[in-house]
Amino acid sequence: MARIKIDMPDNYSFTTEMPVRISDINYGGHLSNDAVLSMVHEARVRYLNSYNYTELDIEGASIIMTDSAIVYKAEGFHGDQVQIDVAVGDFNKYGCDIYYLLSNKKTAVEIAHAKTGIVFFDYNERKVIGVPGEFKSRIVKEAD
Repeated sequence: MARIKIDMPDNYSFTTEMPVRISDINYGGHLSNDAVLSMVHEARVRYLNSYNYTELDIEGASIIMTDSAIVYKAEGFHGDQVQIDVAVGDFNKYGCDIYYLLSNKKTAVEIAHAKTGIVFFDYNERKVIGVPGEFKSRIVKEAD
């Protein structure tokens, strides 16, 4: 079976940190896969908040996740401080991809590469809508 490969960006426009909690540990004694996805979700919320957005209000639009991918690079352990670098790219008519680089803050060892695809969504109409122009302009400007 072919392995998933995520082409990670060269630059990130946002960084946040989170500790690995005891509830994030699986039976193997390391960071669990579901905890990584939860950390990615939290990082996305913090990233959006840095622009005064929420997942339900980005220039009047909401977002909905269309896909996610995670490639595990190393173990994370209880008490580790994880640095999560975030970048946005690959815009299309309806959405974009958000990239997450998870690293051990102390050792700089990469723990995981992750990507979530999002589309913009109107929950009142229950339909996908176009990317808000102001959002795209702000994100692209920040990436330059």
